[in-house]
Amino acid sequence: MEPTLSGMTRVRNYFLTGLIVCAPVAITIYIVWSFIGWVDSWVKPYLPDAYNPDHYLPFALPGFGLIVALIVITLIGFLTANFIGRTIVGYGERVLARMPLVRGIYKTLKQLFETALSNKNEMFRTVGLVEYPRKGVWSLVFVAGEKDTEINAVLDRPGDPLIGVFMPCTPNPTTGFLMYVYKSEIVPLEMTIEDGAKLIVSAGLVAPAYKRRVKKADGSLLEVSLSNPTVKDMSKRA
Repeated sequence: MEPTLSGMTRVRNYFLTGLIVCAPVAITIYIVWSFIGWVDSWVKPYLPDAYNPDHYLPFALPGFGLIVALIVITLIGFLTANFIGRTIVGYGERVLARMPLVRGIYKTLKQLFETALSNKNEMFRTVGLVEYPRKGVWSLVFVAGEKDTEINAVLDRPGDPLIGVFMPCTPNPTTGFLMYVYKSEIVPLEMTIEDGAKLIVSAGLVAPAYKRRVKKADGSLLEVSLSNPTVKDMSKRA
C-alpha cells in the first residue's frame, strides 16, 4: 500500500515535475537565441544597407545574419574545392606559416576541425574507466583508437599497447588531461560518448539508462533497468 502524501509534498512534487519539463526547454531556447544574436552581431554590420533587412523593416530580423553566414561558408567550401580556390587557400596558408605565433594556433585549430568534421575514424570511439588519481578511485575517460606512434614504439608492452585517452573535467568536458594508458588497464563501458559527456557535465547526476543482468533462482537472467527518475516517475510520486 502506497503511503499517503501530504498537500505540501504533492505541491513540491508538482513543482519539481514542472521544473524538469520547463528548465531544459528554457535553457535550450536561451542558448540558441544567444548564439543567433552573437552571429548576427558579427555579420550584420558588414552587410550593405540595401541587403540588410533591419534598415527597411520596423523591427530587427533575428537569424538573418546566421543565414548569411551559412551561405557564405558554403560558398567558400564550394570555391575551395576547385583549382583556383585551392591555390588561394594554399597561398594564405603559406603566409600564415611564416608568422611565428599565428602559425601554431592556425595549424592546431585546422587539425582539430579536420578531425572532428572530416575524419570520423579518428574521433573518440568508446567510454572507459581508469584508476586515477590513485588505486581504488576511478575516472571516466574517452578512449581513442589504437595508433602506431612514437610513444607506442617506446613504451608498448608485448600484446598490451598504450592507448591515448582523454579525461575530461567536470562540468566542462572541453578541458581535461591527455593520458596514455595500457589497454589492459582500461575498463570499457557500453555507454556512448554522448552519454559520457552528459555524465561529466552533470557531475554524475545524469546517468544513462543501463540494464543490469541479474541471475534468478531458476538460473535465467533478468534485465533490471538502472537510470535516473523520469518525468513520469516524478508525476507518479505526486
